[in-house]
Amino acid sequence: MVAVTERVTSRLTMQTVEIAPDTTAMRSLDWDRDRFDIEFALENGTTYNSFLIRGEKIALVDTSHEKFRQLYLDTLTGLIDPKQIDYLVISHTEPDHSGLVKDVLQLNPDITVVGAKVAMQFLDELVHQPYKRKLVKSGDRLDLGNGHELEFVSAPNLHWPDTILTYDHKTQTLFTCDVFGMHYCDDQTYDQDLALLDADYKTYYDCLMGPNARSVLAALKRMGDLPPISMIATGHGPLLQHHVAELVGRYREWSKAQAKAATTVALFYVSEYGYGDRLAQSVAQGISKTGIVVEQVDLLDADPQEVRELVNIAAGIVIGMPPHSGAYTTQIQALLGTILAATHAKQAFGLFEVGGGDDESVYPLRNKLQEIGVTEAFPPILIKETPTEMTYQLCEEAGTDLGQWLTRDRSIKQMKSLDGDLDKALGRISGGLYIITAKKGEASSAMLASWVAQASVDPVGITIAVAKDRAIESFMHVGDRFVLNILEADNYQPLMRHFLKRFPPGGDRFAGIKLYPASNGCPILADALAYLECEVVSRLEGSDHWIVYSTVADGRVSKLDALTAVHHRKVGNHY
Repeated sequence: MVAVTERVTSRLTMQTVEIAPDTTAMRSLDWDRDRFDIEFALENGTTYNSFLIRGEKIALVDTSHEKFRQLYLDTLTGLIDPKQIDYLVISHTEPDHSGLVKDVLQLNPDITVVGAKVAMQFLDELVHQPYKRKLVKSGDRLDLGNGHELEFVSAPNLHWPDTILTYDHKTQTLFTCDVFGMHYCDDQTYDQDLALLDADYKTYYDCLMGPNARSVLAALKRMGDLPPISMIATGHGPLLQHHVAELVGRYREWSKAQAKAATTVALFYVSEYGYGDRLAQSVAQGISKTGIVVEQVDLLDADPQEVRELVNIAAGIVIGMPPHSGAYTTQIQALLGTILAATHAKQAFGLFEVGGGDDESVYPLRNKLQEIGVTEAFPPILIKETPTEMTYQLCEEAGTDLGQWLTRDRSIKQMKSLDGDLDKALGRISGGLYIITAKKGEASSAMLASWVAQASVDPVGITIAVAKDRAIESFMHVGDRFVLNILEADNYQPLMRHFLKRFPPGGDRFAGIKLYPASNGCPILADALAYLECEVVSRLEGSDHWIVYSTVADGRVSKLDALTAVHHRKVGNHY
């Protein structure tokens, strides 16, 4: 039985479908969406799929995008009294699937939220209220009664660090959120016509899953331990019922090819100890900025043979230090021995503590790695207190340093790749000189910029091109605020020299610089010619830069008769 509720003016539709015994899909159909997170263009819209499973207890799997708030909540309350829902399973916390979690909790504060440990950490920042929680990992089960026993499969980095898959043993349905999905909006609930879906399925894989091909293969291996899968209930697009084996096989084939070609960093940590998962994710985020694939491995769930194979092919090794004592110390020490035995001199490494209070010292392991001849990409990160946003920023910048070290040869090659005449002609495009300054909580960052232009008049808006591997990129997402400091033609060299320096991870970029605060909380450089207070509205992804469009709320000039510093380049393929 299919029911449709439509709001024609905005082309948003809710579809409800009984997809299996005691299982209802609530599909939020977004017919006209033409872009997704600024990452890629959409030709066929998209859907956000949520599911109700009714046993003796009731579970809701994921919610929807906030644009569907009223439609979704009307549909949900039309199907069930929210106070009867016992569990809310969070496949991952990306807002298009968890955008209405807070609303559901307001309808029923007694719901127990089920998800990965890192998902709860992210969710805390989304809902800002206490809630009941149940942490799960691969192999854990939740019995709803009447045969509906849910088994969870960890699938980190697909394409979110906190992703879990959920398998219902009664209906043989695997709920996968982003995994195996596609951006395709249609009244057809299932994948009847594969030819219509081929292009969107491949585009979705290439954009969201391909960069984490090894993580895809790891998740596929864990899925292999499940009983037969009759249906895959995806978070986007049609549900997979008619071509399950074919479409899962494509993921395996594509990921094997992608994994062979990718430069990879192996990041080992212990999820249940200290702050290991959040710190590991921050390091991984920094590495990923440079285009390097990160394979995160929880040492508690690691297979020695898989660890050995991963280290053999990895260009870099990062280890979050395990506890010095505890029930699983012998197992983890054996795996550390496996890592050391497979490590070779051409690799780079980094070590970080996880702040559990009983960390293994980094220095004996550091000495052993240095004896092998492995290059240390960043100094050990020592965590002696509860991590703050500055700590996570330090970890991200350390990861970026590692990624930049691994891509140095590629960067040099790219600098030499353009034709000489084209290179010189491109270099004749001039620009002003600016310092971007930003602050989030205790963390702050800055960057010298020259690719800046006014982009709109009403509202006043500018664009800035920010390289993907720049530290400040994390401070320039939608909703973030910053200051654009405009440098003076006759007084720019000291500031330019200072902000061109290579700062160590977590280094204070404003040491020795005169500052005063803007109304948006970000630093203004006292020696700047002028400044603009800005807020990020959207981002367009380029091959190696983000094009950040921001509106301007305020600004001031210190010297009306002075000119802006102008940057002239000799060549155009690097700066």
